[in-house]
Amino acid sequence: MDKPYGLLAELTYACPLQCAYCSNPLELDAYRDELSTEEWQRVFTEAAELGVLQLHLSGGEPLQRHDIVDLVQCATDLGLYTNLITSGLGLSTRRAEQLREAGLDHVQLSIQADERDLSDKIAGTISFERKQVAARLVKQLGWPLTLNVVLHRENIDRIGGILDMAVAMEADRIELANTQYAGWAGHNRDELLPSRDQLERAEAVVREARERLGDKMEIIYVIPDYYSKYPKPCMDGWASRQFTVVPNGEALPCPAAHELARALDIPPANVREHPLEWIWEEAPLFQQYRGDAWMPDPCRSCDRKEIDFGGCRCQAFALTGDAARTDPVCHLSPDHGLVEAAVEAANDPMRPQDGSLTPRSKVIRTKKRATAATQERMARTPVPLSPTVLKGKA
Repeated sequence: MDKPYGLLAELTYACPLQCAYCSNPLELDAYRDELSTEEWQRVFTEAAELGVLQLHLSGGEPLQRHDIVDLVQCATDLGLYTNLITSGLGLSTRRAEQLREAGLDHVQLSIQADERDLSDKIAGTISFERKQVAARLVKQLGWPLTLNVVLHRENIDRIGGILDMAVAMEADRIELANTQYAGWAGHNRDELLPSRDQLERAEAVVREARERLGDKMEIIYVIPDYYSKYPKPCMDGWASRQFTVVPNGEALPCPAAHELARALDIPPANVREHPLEWIWEEAPLFQQYRGDAWMPDPCRSCDRKEIDFGGCRCQAFALTGDAARTDPVCHLSPDHGLVEAAVEAANDPMRPQDGSLTPRSKVIRTKKRATAATQERMARTPVPLSPTVLKGKA
């Protein structure tokens, strides 16, 4: 068993966007009781002691937390590399300067499309222009800029324009990741899954852009699991390299394991009740699919079991109701027909051209008393509240 090197801290599920591909859980009300500033600071301290090197601050929208500067400062003091994963909404000049002073290392900005109307439609709110402003601010303050684009049927045909926009933004890196069908994305899968023709066109555009741009911008392109022969090595194996702590303090081996964890009837491991070291080394949920003893055939006897680790447990659960099954993406899985049926439907020439997507629900944050340090900072340099703070996010 390796020590973890990465922690994904989902600080809040409040967010100004309503993306139908969001991987946050469907039952968002269960996560309203967010960890306090002091609780997150203790989690970061225990993570550093456990060996974590990278801290990814996400959500929801992490900028909805008014203690975000204090949290970044704590992580910096602990020597953690910090990455802010954000929609860019709420990244005012003042807030960005405070984060820079606190030691934030990197910004990962989500982008929905290269056209204003399409981008705002996908995001469920007017946001395109504000994202452009946020990208410029990130570069002005000297941060490395990664753009994260979740690809799906509605925007994959715009991949060329998206790449051109990334170049104009002077992005250092762009992640073109086809949708993983968990959470709201799983709920909307039939409308989000692109066709084979769309994927082939997109791959050709990416190849040309890589040749043209060389090392000017790193381009990462991830095809959909459903079109792969073998599953991806999800998380480099269950509870092997990284883990997630969600807003209410529950620790998960994978960012998409919310529903799986509840269905297994295993008591959740919560950082309010257990130290991270115990959770990582002994929590039943983290032990459940470690190694290969749990594997059924064909995984158990497959020479790829140490390459893809049986695939994604969350995907196996979502498709079959049994997280111990071979990931149905694998062509050797006895359940592969489930994936083949979805792909066939996505490539049906009679498929409707404009299906109905269910937007992610909105969440209003539970108001908590700020720490003394946060109160002092806010009194000294007050941060203007965005309307989305009150509206919550999808």
